[in-house]
Amino acid sequence: MKYLLICALSSISIYAQSSVPKTVDYVDLKKYVGLWYEVAKIPNRFQSECVKETTAKYTLKANGEIEVINSCIDEKGKIKKTEGVARIVDNKTNAKLDVSFFSILGWRPIWGDYWIIGLDENYQWAIVGTPSRKYGWILARKPQLDNGTLEKIFMILKEQGYNPKDFEF
Repeated sequence: MKYLLICALSSISIYAQSSVPKTVDYVDLKKYVGLWYEVAKIPNRFQSECVKETTAKYTLKANGEIEVINSCIDEKGKIKKTEGVARIVDNKTNAKLDVSFFSILGWRPIWGDYWIIGLDENYQWAIVGTPSRKYGWILARKPQLDNGTLEKIFMILKEQGYNPKDFEF
């Protein structure tokens, strides 16, 4: 019996990792925009210069896109800023977006997935992931989250096929 339970749990884990993450049911963009602090992330090369105080500021534009301004402090103590734009991919939920930080004369040939896979009902924290699970972020309205909230977020990450240990605070 114990063997069957282990096999069933293993199958669920393998299934969760092979399927794409599930986004939240709906995101109210007017509540979502504003300043977010990066609490944790899966380390990535495009943020390698950032060592602390990473934030993302989202502003809803008249055309429905979202202006994105990411900033952080690098190892030399200098503020680094990157400006980009996000567009809604799934208008039914507003939970799937594409984000671009690269522009050639106004043309944006490179877009990255930005899926909201966890969201506090009061928009105090969010979990952002990608279909591949190669990238992930824990965002909050404050620079830090309490342990109880983090435990809840870690449970969501596990359910979504992520390993919370992959996240760097």
